[in-house]
Amino acid sequence: MNQINPLQIGGLLVVVILFLFFKISGVQSEILEADKHFKKIEKLALDVSALKNVYADKKRIQKSLQKIFSNRKLQSANLKIENKNKKIKVSSESMDSIALNYLMGKILNDSYNITTLKIKQLSKEKASFEMEIKW
Repeated sequence: MNQINPLQIGGLLVVVILFLFFKISGVQSEILEADKHFKKIEKLALDVSALKNVYADKKRIQKSLQKIFSNRKLQSANLKIENKNKKIKVSSESMDSIALNYLMGKILNDSYNITTLKIKQLSKEKASFEMEIKW
């Protein structure tokens, strides 16, 4: 009885190998799950980076806004433009509907971070307007 039976050693090795096999398969599933999570976060980071490039380009925003504001259709609107450090504030006390439609069409069809937009109808053809764009 003091001797170890070779069958017992073989059985122990089989049990250890099975145990390690199950542990490795568990670790593999955790690695696959972590890989999926990493790819999801990487995609989100690329999306955030692309949005930052679109919305944080101060020079592009200023250039395109200057082009919009210098249009002849907005000459009669008497736009008050206040250019601050990280935002631009545009307002008009009395703006005709043609100028307002032109401005809204141009502003809303481009990528701007509009923080405030107030339009109040003064009459059938006139409206007051206030907008703040941040970069």
